[in-house]
Formats: sequence, C-alpha cells, structure tokens
Amino acid sequence: MGNFRRPRLSLRFIPVWRRNFLVWRKLAIPSILGNLADPMIYMLGLGYGLGSLLPEVGGVSYIAFLAAGAACFSTLNAATFEALYSAFSRMQVQKTWEAILNAPMDLDDLLLAELVWAASKAAVSGAAILGVAAALGLVASPLALWSLPLIFLAGLTFATLGLIVTALAPSYDFFMYYFTLFITPMTLISGVFFPMEQLPDAFQALAGALPLSHAVDLLRPLFLGQAPARAALHVAVLAGYALAAFWLALGLARRRLLK
Repeated sequence: MGNFRRPRLSLRFIPVWRRNFLVWRKLAIPSILGNLADPMIYMLGLGYGLGSLLPEVGGVSYIAFLAAGAACFSTLNAATFEALYSAFSRMQVQKTWEAILNAPMDLDDLLLAELVWAASKAAVSGAAILGVAAALGLVASPLALWSLPLIFLAGLTFATLGLIVTALAPSYDFFMYYFTLFITPMTLISGVFFPMEQLPDAFQALAGALPLSHAVDLLRPLFLGQAPARAALHVAVLAGYALAAFWLALGLARRRLLK
C-alpha cells in the first residue's frame, strides 16, 4: 500500500502549472478553437437544425436546453484530452515529468499541477460555451455566472479520471478504449442531448452514478435562471469523484514512475 499512501501536497505545484501555461500560451487560439469545435457544432447544428423539428423540451427551446449540455461536453472534452494526450506526452514521450522530478519536486505536486492545469483549460472551454450561449440569448439570468466555479469543479473531476488512464496507458492507442467504453456512453446517457427521463429505468440509474449527469444537473438550471435542485449532493458527488480518482491516479503514477 506504499504507493497508495495519502497524498502530500504543497504550493510547489504552481510553478509546474505556470510552465504548462507558458507552453500553451504560444498556441492558445488553435487550442481553444480545437476544444470548442465539437461542442459548438453539436450545440448550433443540433440546436437549430434538429431543434426546429422538435417541440419545447422542459418548457424551453431545444437549443436553450442543449446549451448547458454543450458547456458540460466542452468541459469534459478539454479536461479529458489534456489529462490523456498532453499529460502522457509530457510523461512518456517528452520526459518532461522526469526532468521536473530531478528538481526539488515531489510526484504528488507534479500530478496536482497536471490536474489543476487540465481543469483550468476545461474551465476556459466551458466558459467560452457559456459566453456564446449568452450572446445568442440562451442564458436567462446572471445566475448563470455561478456555473463558472462549477465548470472548474467538473473539469477537476474529468481530469482526475483521465489521469488514472494516463498512469496505466502503454501508448496513445490505449486511450481509444477509454473514449469508446466510457466517455461516449456517458455522454449519451447523462442528459447532454436529451432528458434522462426518456431513458429506461436501468439506464437512468446508471447515469445517476456518473459524474457528467451531476454536472449537467447543476449547470442546466443555472443557464435557465433557476437554482439547481439538490445542488449540495451534485457538488459532493463531483468532489468525491475528484478526490478518490486523484488518490488512485497518484498511486498508479507512483507505481509506474518511482521504481
């Protein structure tokens, strides 16, 4: 159990976060556009295209219903890609982690920096969708600003799950299993594109155990100018996922790198 001992964290993660930021800043615009492309296409294409054929969903237009789901989807995409492909590149290909660990830096703080960095990028993507939705008149009130810290929390959750996979992955190809077997099914049943109430009871129960559905249940009411029901429960589930997954990811990373 030595590898899975309690994390020891400090503010030494900040310079590593800043290093990642300085590297990303050189290609910030293409990076943001890349992360926004899929959710924007879904929101505008499905929202206006399919939405014109549908009646109201939950008392609002389909595109207004879809806006919060697109923000969650964008957050999920950005956090996952950063925690998988970018983090794996720094760990395995570029050997950046190895170089950093030669400085007075623990793996605990290094992994925390990767986590916070991935969540930061995810928050930018989710906030951008919120901004687009507001510009299109799809945000009902300033109450939606409460979405911003919740988007960051969701980014932390999705990033920790991605870091578990990165710590286990032998190559980039391994990530396709994660997307095919977890990310895509979770996206389809967690209320991003349609109400979960349309699903069979078994799928509703499964979706209720997944973090994305809790993020959607938090953000959608805020986008529509309402206070989320059971907000404390949804926040606790997301935070619980983030803490447990980070602990597991750190243990797996220790086993892989600190031999």
